[in-house]
Order: sequence, then C-alpha cells, then structure tokens
Amino acid sequence: MDGARFCHKCGKPTFEEIEPEPAPVAAEIPLEAPPAAKPVLEVGFGNPIAVRTAFWAAVLSWILISFPVPLPIIWPVMALLGTGLFSVYLYQRRTGESLSVIGGARMGWLTGIFTFAISTVFFTLAILLISQQGGLSNFYREHLPGIRPDDPNIDKVLEYLQNPAGLATFVFLSLGLLFAMFTIFPTLGGALGAKVFERDNI
Repeated sequence: MDGARFCHKCGKPTFEEIEPEPAPVAAEIPLEAPPAAKPVLEVGFGNPIAVRTAFWAAVLSWILISFPVPLPIIWPVMALLGTGLFSVYLYQRRTGESLSVIGGARMGWLTGIFTFAISTVFFTLAILLISQQGGLSNFYREHLPGIRPDDPNIDKVLEYLQNPAGLATFVFLSLGLLFAMFTIFPTLGGALGAKVFERDNI
C-alpha cells in the first residue's frame, strides 16, 4: 500500500523517519551584577573631603576672628558659629550627602580643631615676639586700657608673668580657653547647620 510505513510482506520500514531537529537553546546572557553602592564615609579625619572642607572653613574662621571689629567677645563667637554652619553647607555641596545633626556637629568640631591649630601657631609666634620685646608684663602695661600703674594687684599679676612658671601657666591656660572656645562654638554651629539645611532639602 502506498504511504504505508512498513512493508506488509517483510515488515521493513518503507522510508526513513526524519527525526525533528532539536529546538535551538537560547544562549543565556550573563547578567551583570549591579554596581556596589559607594560607601558613605563618616565625618572625621579619615574622610579627605571633610578634612579639606574643615581646613578651608577654619582659614575663613581665623580671618574673620582677626578682623578688628569693636565686639571683642560677641564677634568671635558669631564667627565661630557661622563657620561651623558654613562647613556643613560646603560639605553637603561637595558630596551631595545630607548630614545628620551628629554629622554636622562632627563637621563643626573638625573645623574648630583646625581653627585652634592655626590660632595656636600665631599665638605662639606672638608670645615669642612679645617676650623678646620686654615680656608680657611690659606689653600689658602699655597696651591694656584701664591699668593703673599704682595698683598693687596688677603689679603682682605682672610680676608673676615675668618668671618662667608664671609664663607657662599663662600660656597653658590661654591655650585651654582657646581650645574650648574654638571647638564648642563651631560644633554647635555645625549641628545647627545640619538641621537648617535638612529643612531646605525637604
């Protein structure tokens, strides 16, 4: 019979079966792993952007403090608060990252540390220069207003500054006060700046 798959006499197949070709297997395209998220560095000496930002904010702070403004206490405090706040603003502009209040306080503290370091260098140079020109006692007699030459209490203080122990005590106390002032106020300014700029970003 025509079209029969097997011979009805011998049982042999009348034609070869054509096996279907296997369907092509789609090549698997390896998926690229997503890029790892860039780690966020904490504000501190291990963060180079924070260090550079704090240094330049400290330079600005020292320049502002050095201006002969007739507000001997209020102006330095305002300058230190302002540069602490400015350091947070500058850091967020450079990194695009918002700082928490703690991060802002660290940024301000870092700025204060650099301000203290810069001021210490110039303070030390001023003390050396004054010591070579007659000492602190003569300097205060000539430059501080309101000192009466016949006041015995003032004489005792000025005599105390003439000996090495008194001079060393004066220097360490002055540096301690400078350190407290130059770190506390920028820290408060940095914390305030983080809060202010957080509102601006909402």
